[in-house]
Amino acid sequence: MYLEKLEINKFRNYEHLYVELSKSINIIYGNNAQGKTNLLESIYVLGLTKSHRSFIDNNLINKDSNFARIKGLLNIDDYKSTLEIIIQKTSKKLKIDNFDIKKVSDYISNLNIIIFYPEDLKIIKDSPGERRKYLNTELSQLYSNYYNSLNEYNKLLKMRNDYLKKVNDNTFDKEYLLIITNYLIDKAILIYRMRNQFLKEINNYCSEIFKNITGLEGFKLLYKPNIDLENNNFKEQLIEKFTKLLNTEIKLGNTLIGPHRDDFEFCIGDINLKNYGSQGQQRLAILTLKLAEIEVFKKNKGYYPILLLDDVFSELDEVKKNNLLNYINNDIQTIITTTDLNLINKDIIDRSKLFYIENGNLIESKEV
Repeated sequence: MYLEKLEINKFRNYEHLYVELSKSINIIYGNNAQGKTNLLESIYVLGLTKSHRSFIDNNLINKDSNFARIKGLLNIDDYKSTLEIIIQKTSKKLKIDNFDIKKVSDYISNLNIIIFYPEDLKIIKDSPGERRKYLNTELSQLYSNYYNSLNEYNKLLKMRNDYLKKVNDNTFDKEYLLIITNYLIDKAILIYRMRNQFLKEINNYCSEIFKNITGLEGFKLLYKPNIDLENNNFKEQLIEKFTKLLNTEIKLGNTLIGPHRDDFEFCIGDINLKNYGSQGQQRLAILTLKLAEIEVFKKNKGYYPILLLDDVFSELDEVKKNNLLNYINNDIQTIITTTDLNLINKDIIDRSKLFYIENGNLIESKEV
């Protein structure tokens, strides 16, 4: 999988940009605040319909415009398709090969993106909600049924919470609450299973990757759901838990168990890196996670995703940088941003397509 061409209109600081990308390694270099990160963000939005940097779509629109448009020519094993997203002040339009796509789930699994950027540290440092958000984003790219199941689960969760708050209402019906709960459990089980499978597959790769980059052994991700994954009777477990907690949930007006309260930990052996890891270890743990994801995507979809590396090399020492470079190969379309080409190994530069960027203008460069 790779993007052959990318066209951007009225996005962030870009008035218009058209670029033809290499199917292997692309390096975009230039000073800060020239549009490097915005360019990577546009590719991310093209794939996932939303930004990894902003919750507000209007922030993506050039200040002098009422819309932003991103269009890309995608090549998967020589099958080509055009993806397009138009962001307006109050709506978004998605298109594949000029046909309107109504369901986000029919769109987002087409262009797979793995991105590493400095703010990724919040996956470790922030609340469990940040880690659940990460899981939801990656699994939605892998499986369209995950996106649908999650949406249905969230709708049922809202219905259930709203109904729990009605306990003092004369119309409260315990049997109706039970019906909602049973539907919620069915969706919860699907989400638990897919999250558990995904993290298991990540663990198949991440320990070796982390060791190769850092020299440290024992790195793993530890899934922390609120059910026993060793016991396959998920439904019976959840029914029992909901029954025990019903009075407490009614008192609080809130659903206390389910995948909306999941978490997972980054560990070296028994050490939780959130609490006891250095910032350098945390950063390398996130990078390891993303590199392991590449292999999981390849295994499940049959081709590599596109890898976006936003100013990664400035944070690594020479040894770790070279160890990381071993994972960048010509089979993976990789787009790297940097302020300084001297931070990147000459071997990588020699087999890359280079672009110099200044004030939103991108120029293909032949010289270093």
